[in-house]
Amino acid sequence: MKISVGVMFGGKSTEHDISIISAIQAINYLDRDKYDVTPIYITKNNEFYIGENIGNIESYTKPDALLRESTRVIPVSDNGKVNLVRFPMKKFGNNVVDSIDVAFPIVHGTNVEDGTLQGFLSMLNIPYVGCDVTASAVGMDKYVMKTVLAENNIPVLSCLRFTSNDYDSSVENIITKVEEKIGYPVIVKPINLGSSIGISKANNKEQLYSSLDTAFSYADKILIERAIVNLKEINCAVLGDYTDAQASECEEPVNGDEILTFEDKYMKGAKGAKNAGTKSGNQGMASLTRKIPADISEERRAEIRKMAVDAFKCLGCSGVTRIDFMIDMDEGKVYLNEVNTIPGSLSFYLWEPVGLPYGKLLDNMINLAFKREREQSELTFSFDSSVLEGIKLGKPGGAKGTKL
Repeated sequence: MKISVGVMFGGKSTEHDISIISAIQAINYLDRDKYDVTPIYITKNNEFYIGENIGNIESYTKPDALLRESTRVIPVSDNGKVNLVRFPMKKFGNNVVDSIDVAFPIVHGTNVEDGTLQGFLSMLNIPYVGCDVTASAVGMDKYVMKTVLAENNIPVLSCLRFTSNDYDSSVENIITKVEEKIGYPVIVKPINLGSSIGISKANNKEQLYSSLDTAFSYADKILIERAIVNLKEINCAVLGDYTDAQASECEEPVNGDEILTFEDKYMKGAKGAKNAGTKSGNQGMASLTRKIPADISEERRAEIRKMAVDAFKCLGCSGVTRIDFMIDMDEGKVYLNEVNTIPGSLSFYLWEPVGLPYGKLLDNMINLAFKREREQSELTFSFDSSVLEGIKLGKPGGAKGTKL
């Protein structure tokens, strides 16, 4: 019997469109001999839709027409499966449009990748692919991630954290602290966004003003860290869970000495992205100029791959996570930059060079989801108790009640 997989994508996120590309690319590589696949689109209002063309990348050029011809549904837990129930319901007839055995969220950014969707899926009691709620939330919050990794002796750049209240109270105080404790140049980034959205480099006070304006327009918390002047960026993905994990090949994005922008990552690959829904056009998220394998020594490659696995396990990740590193070429030192718990197109281009084709990568991720579900089923989350017997609670306003 085939496994029913619901691939979820989109959502209320600045990376909504990138999620569509990643998900549809993966959908076309799932083995139809093993899986019945249901693409589940989450709108920017967090409404769920399924339909004949939801898995067709060309349909998203006319999103209003796509939704009109599709069916809005609500996921409902039902005896180990999740039914996709028509909404609004018809008065007569069956309202269960489809059902799934496992959820495969391929979402990016806040409100979806940050543990929000994972928490919803946990409440539905359905196995789901990828990191759990905690790992997703920690991986999305760059400041919390740095704190956890630093505590576990994984090298990260120190940083300053500021909130929108700090920004509204006194921009000058922020700038003074940055100049006193870090100095220029610096990188300013929203704490909880990906795809390089809102990130910029500031070489002086005037640019720092502009960078703060940009970052705070996307998030209410930001961090600022020193910019590595002589920088080499290296990325490496990890597949597995807290018990066993393996590292992919290393890649080196090529973008001179500046940070990669959203446009660098996605818009320059428009031709590949256009064909992302087909196997023949599998460049999609891999169309960025990059060197695979990275131009580093074998010793450095081994160091980064080990550090990637160590960080993956430290954060309790599962499935595939891409971990981005920075090498300070002047210091000769590697720093972990950030963690992407659901990387674009699940970083398939980093696995193929080590002999793991995309379809098999997706199989492994689904198997890990069921493995976690089996482990969770062996834990005790509730037990019978008599604590509620005889309890009488008093009314508000000082009425007597039973002491607890």
